[in-house]
Amino acid sequence: METIKCIETRRSIRKFKTQQIPHELMQEIIGAAAYAPSWKNTQVTRYVVVEDAAIKSRIADEAVLGFEHNKGIINGAAALVVVTLVHGRSGFERDGSYTTSKEDRWEVFDTGLATQTFCLAAHDKGIGSVILGIFDENKVADILGVEEGQKVAALVAVGYADEAPDAPKRKSVDDLLKFV
Repeated sequence: METIKCIETRRSIRKFKTQQIPHELMQEIIGAAAYAPSWKNTQVTRYVVVEDAAIKSRIADEAVLGFEHNKGIINGAAALVVVTLVHGRSGFERDGSYTTSKEDRWEVFDTGLATQTFCLAAHDKGIGSVILGIFDENKVADILGVEEGQKVAALVAVGYADEAPDAPKRKSVDDLLKFV
């Protein structure tokens, strides 16, 4: 798929078929996402693919801060990709000082780039996705036993789409762009 077409046709998918995603396909998607840029090539983003229904259910029941809609999405997805980041690398100099006034917030920026790249690669391979932001990151980390030094950044429900939503209205380029 051409890049612009991929960007323009990707949608947030919230309803999935029951078909599982082959591990080889998920490896290809993550391999593509690895090309996302990062602060001084630190590559801090990591992925935990949760296929086990009991673990997905536990995350849905215990970690979505009461947001009922996300429970159904998580439980209905073929897998839940828990995107984590290695804390304390992006935005720092070798001596541990911050490089810019953004301090350590570069790690979230880097992981956001990688997550979007993951979603575009998934779309290119025929896999639907939706990024979920309402969750208790510490609870998810506890449930999964996320490695020390890593933080949970995002949840991405994935699977073969069982819906084809229309594109939401977008702002015009004139609303978004300013030349100086």
